[in-house]
Amino acid sequence: MGVLDKLRAWAKRIRRDSVTLWFAGKHPRTPWYAKALGLFVVAYALSPIDLIPDFVPVLGYLDDVLMLPGLIWLAIKLLPADVLAECRTQADDWMATRGAKPRSWVGAGLVIAVWLGLTAAAWFWLTERP
Repeated sequence: MGVLDKLRAWAKRIRRDSVTLWFAGKHPRTPWYAKALGLFVVAYALSPIDLIPDFVPVLGYLDDVLMLPGLIWLAIKLLPADVLAECRTQADDWMATRGAKPRSWVGAGLVIAVWLGLTAAAWFWLTERP
Protein backbone atom coordinates (compact mmCIF):
# COMPACT_ATOMS: atom_id res chain seq x y z
CA MET A 1 0.00 0.00 0.00
CA GLY A 2 1.50 3.29 -1.13
CA VAL A 3 1.48 6.64 0.62
CA LEU A 4 -1.38 7.91 -1.54
CA ASP A 5 -3.51 4.88 -0.65
CA LYS A 6 -2.80 5.41 3.05
CA LEU A 7 -3.81 9.07 2.78
CA ARG A 8 -7.04 8.13 1.01
CA ALA A 9 -7.87 5.55 3.69
CA TRP A 10 -7.12 8.11 6.43
CA ALA A 11 -9.34 10.73 4.76
CA LYS A 12 -12.15 8.17 4.42
CA ARG A 13 -11.90 7.32 8.15
CA ILE A 14 -11.97 11.02 9.07
CA ARG A 15 -15.08 11.53 6.91
CA ARG A 16 -16.74 8.46 8.43
CA ASP A 17 -15.86 9.54 11.97
CA SER A 18 -17.31 13.01 11.44
CA VAL A 19 -20.61 11.36 10.48
CA THR A 20 -20.17 8.98 13.45
CA LEU A 21 -20.00 12.00 15.76
CA TRP A 22 -23.16 13.36 14.17
CA PHE A 23 -24.99 10.18 15.20
CA ALA A 24 -23.27 10.09 18.62
CA GLY A 25 -24.56 13.60 19.32
CA LYS A 26 -28.11 12.23 19.11
CA HIS A 27 -27.37 9.03 21.06
CA PRO A 28 -28.86 8.95 24.59
CA ARG A 29 -25.86 7.11 26.13
CA THR A 30 -23.28 9.61 24.90
CA PRO A 31 -21.79 11.50 27.90
CA TRP A 32 -22.53 15.24 27.96
CA TYR A 33 -18.88 16.26 27.54
CA ALA A 34 -18.39 13.97 24.54
CA LYS A 35 -21.69 15.21 23.11
CA ALA A 36 -20.66 18.88 23.55
CA LEU A 37 -17.26 18.41 21.90
CA GLY A 38 -18.69 16.12 19.24
CA LEU A 39 -21.48 18.51 18.30
CA PHE A 40 -19.00 21.41 18.08
CA VAL A 41 -16.70 19.35 15.85
CA VAL A 42 -19.61 18.13 13.70
CA ALA A 43 -21.04 21.63 13.34
CA TYR A 44 -17.67 22.84 12.09
CA ALA A 45 -16.79 19.75 10.03
CA LEU A 46 -20.12 19.60 8.23
CA SER A 47 -20.42 23.36 7.80
CA PRO A 48 -20.29 24.47 4.18
CA ILE A 49 -18.19 27.47 5.33
CA ASP A 50 -14.66 27.26 6.82
CA LEU A 51 -13.47 29.37 9.73
CA ILE A 52 -10.26 30.02 7.82
CA PRO A 53 -11.08 30.10 4.08
CA ASP A 54 -9.08 27.68 1.93
CA PHE A 55 -7.79 30.46 -0.33
CA VAL A 56 -5.66 31.82 2.56
CA PRO A 57 -2.17 30.38 1.91
CA VAL A 58 -1.16 27.55 4.29
CA LEU A 59 -3.56 28.57 7.10
CA GLY A 60 -6.60 27.84 4.94
CA TYR A 61 -5.80 24.14 4.88
CA LEU A 62 -4.23 23.95 8.35
CA ASP A 63 -7.60 23.66 10.07
CA ASP A 64 -8.68 20.92 7.65
CA VAL A 65 -5.43 18.95 7.97
CA LEU A 66 -4.50 19.32 11.65
CA MET A 67 -7.15 20.89 13.84
CA LEU A 68 -10.22 19.04 12.57
CA PRO A 69 -8.71 15.52 12.61
CA GLY A 70 -7.29 16.15 16.08
CA LEU A 71 -10.66 17.26 17.44
CA ILE A 72 -12.41 14.33 15.75
CA TRP A 73 -9.87 11.92 17.29
CA LEU A 74 -10.39 13.43 20.76
CA ALA A 75 -14.19 13.34 20.50
CA ILE A 76 -14.09 9.70 19.30
CA LYS A 77 -11.86 8.75 22.26
CA LEU A 78 -14.44 10.22 24.68
CA LEU A 79 -17.22 7.94 23.42
CA PRO A 80 -18.03 4.64 25.17
CA ALA A 81 -17.02 1.64 23.05
CA ASP A 82 -20.58 0.34 22.53
CA VAL A 83 -21.90 3.77 21.52
CA LEU A 84 -18.96 4.22 19.14
CA ALA A 85 -19.57 0.85 17.48
CA GLU A 86 -23.29 1.53 17.07
CA CYS A 87 -22.75 5.03 15.68
CA ARG A 88 -20.01 3.86 13.30
CA THR A 89 -22.42 1.27 11.91
CA GLN A 90 -25.03 4.00 11.41
CA ALA A 91 -22.41 6.21 9.74
CA ASP A 92 -21.32 3.41 7.40
CA ASP A 93 -24.96 2.76 6.45
CA TRP A 94 -25.57 6.50 5.89
CA MET A 95 -22.52 6.88 3.66
CA ALA A 96 -23.32 3.71 1.72
CA THR A 97 -26.91 4.75 0.98
CA ARG A 98 -26.57 8.52 0.65
CA GLY A 99 -22.95 8.71 -0.51
CA ALA A 100 -22.30 12.11 1.04
CA LYS A 101 -21.92 13.63 4.44
CA PRO A 102 -24.84 15.63 5.82
CA ARG A 103 -24.68 19.44 5.89
CA SER A 104 -24.86 21.48 9.06
CA TRP A 105 -26.40 24.90 8.57
CA VAL A 106 -26.04 25.45 12.32
CA GLY A 107 -22.30 25.01 11.78
CA ALA A 108 -22.39 27.55 8.98
CA GLY A 109 -24.20 29.95 11.30
CA LEU A 110 -21.56 29.33 13.98
CA VAL A 111 -18.74 30.12 11.56
CA ILE A 112 -20.52 33.26 10.36
CA ALA A 113 -21.07 34.35 13.99
CA VAL A 114 -17.36 33.89 14.75
CA TRP A 115 -16.39 35.92 11.67
CA LEU A 116 -18.86 38.68 12.60
CA GLY A 117 -17.54 38.73 16.17
CA LEU A 118 -13.94 38.95 15.00
CA THR A 119 -14.83 41.69 12.52
CA ALA A 120 -16.67 43.69 15.21
CA ALA A 121 -13.78 43.27 17.65
CA ALA A 122 -11.26 44.41 15.03
CA TRP A 123 -13.48 47.36 14.11
CA PHE A 124 -13.78 48.51 17.74
CA TRP A 125 -10.08 48.01 18.33
CA LEU A 126 -9.11 49.99 15.24
CA THR A 127 -11.57 52.83 15.80
CA GLU A 128 -10.76 53.28 19.50
CA ARG A 129 -7.23 54.39 18.65
CA PRO A 130 -6.58 58.17 18.59
